[in-house]
This record gives sequence, C-alpha cells and structure tokens, in this order.
Amino acid sequence: MSDVAALAAGGDPGFVVVDSRSTEAWDQGRIPGAVDLPTALAREQAAHVLGRPVPVVTYCWGPGRNGAARALAELGYLVKEMLGGFDWVREGLEFETWQGPERRAPDPLTAPAEAGDCGC
Repeated sequence: MSDVAALAAGGDPGFVVVDSRSTEAWDQGRIPGAVDLPTALAREQAAHVLGRPVPVVTYCWGPGRNGAARALAELGYLVKEMLGGFDWVREGLEFETWQGPERRAPDPLTAPAEAGDCGC
C-alpha cells in the first residue's frame, strides 16, 4: 500500500487506481484519485470509466478485487492488485470523502512496523 501511496503522491504515477468495492462503500471513503468501478460492473463499464487499456491497480476490502482484476485483465488492461485494499486507512494513509481529505491514526495492530523494529 505504501508503495502505491508514494507513487501517487509524486504526480502522475503511470497507472489508474481502481476501487472495485460497491459504489456505496466508495461514497464513504476512497483512496485519493481512485475511480469507482465495482467488480459487478467492471466488464461493462471499464471502457467508459478508464478509456483505452491503461495500467491499473485494483483494490477492495475483501476477495472482490480478484474478480475486478481478472475482468480487467481479460479486457486487455495491465492489472496489479493492491494487497490489503482499503486497510490503507488503517495504515494511517490519507483517504477522500465527499467532505474532503481525511487521515486517521495508524492502527498499531495492522500498520507496518519500522524496519528492524517488529519485535520478531
């Protein structure tokens, strides 16, 4: 997740972030710059939402991103899946809502530990 965040923060990352959760979930919060393309609609709306085949990174909050990734790949898109999905929020990364950008404190149980400091 943090690698996607770093690339996206640097301007045009060369890919489109696709939120494959339901539109209702997207309305509650999403990764900055992500486009709304629910898994159930990926095949029929990809060309309209994404245009020509471009590299995409899909995310969800469950196994749904696999379906969207597969559908987009079958349509000719170069697809990567963002592991962890909308746990992005739990890592303390910024997300968007209709009210504007938000950020929550990282969840100490899920946020990455500093290098060499995981206690293993």
